[in-house]
Amino acid sequence: MDIINDISESIIEASTRLSDDKLNALKRAIEIETNENASWCLSQILENYEVAQDTRFPLCDDTGIPHVIIEIGSERQITGELLDNIYEGISLGLNNLPARPMAVKGNYKQRIEQSEGLFEKPGMLKPASILIDSANDESSYKRDISPDTLNIHFLLEGGGPEIRAKTFRVYHRRSFSNVVDTAVDWLAQSLKMLGCTPSIPSIGIGRTHFEATSLLLKSVAYGRLDCQSEVENYVTSRLNETGIGPLGFGGKTTVLGSYVNVGNQRASGVRIVSVRPSCFVEPRVASLKL
Repeated sequence: MDIINDISESIIEASTRLSDDKLNALKRAIEIETNENASWCLSQILENYEVAQDTRFPLCDDTGIPHVIIEIGSERQITGELLDNIYEGISLGLNNLPARPMAVKGNYKQRIEQSEGLFEKPGMLKPASILIDSANDESSYKRDISPDTLNIHFLLEGGGPEIRAKTFRVYHRRSFSNVVDTAVDWLAQSLKMLGCTPSIPSIGIGRTHFEATSLLLKSVAYGRLDCQSEVENYVTSRLNETGIGPLGFGGKTTVLGSYVNVGNQRASGVRIVSVRPSCFVEPRVASLKL
């Protein structure tokens, strides 16, 4: 197996193709939509999906920041060579796509200020820190990971949803509903300003800011719209009641579904909640089994 080339192909797949459950959710939304403007908008989005898949052209001009989750069983190993291959394969995939050049040049001050400009090659964009997932993970999206499992999941996270995302504390008041409803209220405000609905928002609830965001990212990698939990259906229903609709045109479809991932909790009066209102080309995910 040429791992570097396979990783490159996974990056291209994530950028140009959505999974069947997301396409089917969009088609169902078109069938039930009664708002003429919203229906037209959803149809245009579906056409965009189909063109991207047929031409292997990016779903969006914002080709996203690569995030990686490694799913590993007890009998497999992660080597330094594998990590180097992941970085090299991502760089190759971004160049071959080609992705939009977004890597900022310079030292730490210059990168913050963006005063030295950008690298021309898309592959100079480095992925975020890699997450490791194993059978010991305890969350709503807990996986049945066999000993010989070694899967790499690639997520491309766009800038618009990151601008509207939020990670903060919530005083739980011994109420699950209070925590979830607070997250829904945050998302409702974010979706008004997102500009590229319908969304598939994600919620991670943990003990620390890092953990809550990690739980959110795992839900993006593992979540499916054809297998939604009771709380995910509740979040979807509440957000569709806002009437924001696709691209803000109104109608029934502000979100196509949602992901809610609850992890371990500690004895405390607060829960740390992370929310991300994905845009209509997300979640962009591809997986590679080794």
